[in-house]
Amino acid sequence: MTRWQPSAGVAAARSRASMLRLIRHHFDAAGVLEVDTPALSPFAVSDTQIESFEISRSQVSQRTLYLNTSPEFCMKRLLAAGYPDMFSICRVFRDGESGRRHQPEFTLLEWYRLDFGLRDIVGDTIDVIHAAISNDRLGGEPDTFDYRDYFRQTIDLDPIAASINDLAEAANADIDLRQSIGEHRDDWLDLLLATRISSTFADDRLTVLQHYPASQAALARLCPQDSRVADRFEVFFGAIELANGYVELTDAAEQAARINDDNAKRQRRARSVRPHDESLLAALESGLPRCAGVAMGIERLQMLNDNTDDIRDVISFSFEASE
Repeated sequence: MTRWQPSAGVAAARSRASMLRLIRHHFDAAGVLEVDTPALSPFAVSDTQIESFEISRSQVSQRTLYLNTSPEFCMKRLLAAGYPDMFSICRVFRDGESGRRHQPEFTLLEWYRLDFGLRDIVGDTIDVIHAAISNDRLGGEPDTFDYRDYFRQTIDLDPIAASINDLAEAANADIDLRQSIGEHRDDWLDLLLATRISSTFADDRLTVLQHYPASQAALARLCPQDSRVADRFEVFFGAIELANGYVELTDAAEQAARINDDNAKRQRRARSVRPHDESLLAALESGLPRCAGVAMGIERLQMLNDNTDDIRDVISFSFEASE
């Protein structure tokens, strides 16, 4: 018999609607403008950790089209055009894992604040989470750690200076895993974060992990006080990542170099190299104002609000249910 019932019940839908109202009210009170961006693009991100869905045949375009993984590039074009502080709540698509914490289609809250530094945007993120959550699961003040310090404190390993062998040993990697990950340093760090670091975060409050290694800067600027790290942070509740943010890179030449480096890594890993968004680089060249931005998964936030560890409990139609 064909399964037709939704994944989650009406209580989850009411909880989501309430949470979205609270988020919009919070931003409206702060004078942050809601904007809309397209879901379809002829460009795709170069990030080696993110894969895009592509539409190879289209009646409206002779080019391959991609479903957006984030509204980030379009929102930065709006900022460069003179828009004020802004936020967007939109559906995004990522071709990856599907299960208890991930879905290929999900809802992303993304926002940008002008003239915000790292401390400002971290505080702003905590405020948004508190504004959205209606239960009492959030305990005291968030724990805040520097990425490098916390690795050294928790597993006695310097993530910047450690060799690949040191990272593999810290991950208790067997031969198969060593061969699978190889010399990809950031993949080892991501594995350690997922398997040995995030499990040590407090389960009754938020944890902020900041100053990620420069190799994981993504679209963040490097820290003015230490170029080995980036002004990037993530917010967790327990081991679950809720938000990823940073003080934005505004240098077009540096951004182009990072895209080229990403594409070189994708070629080495036998992954598709897709067309990058020249409009983003043009916007940076025209002058992206000093700003900071955050991406936060709405479903992850609702998992915290509804006290569940399965993302399918908060989605009306999960990917598995639609197969």
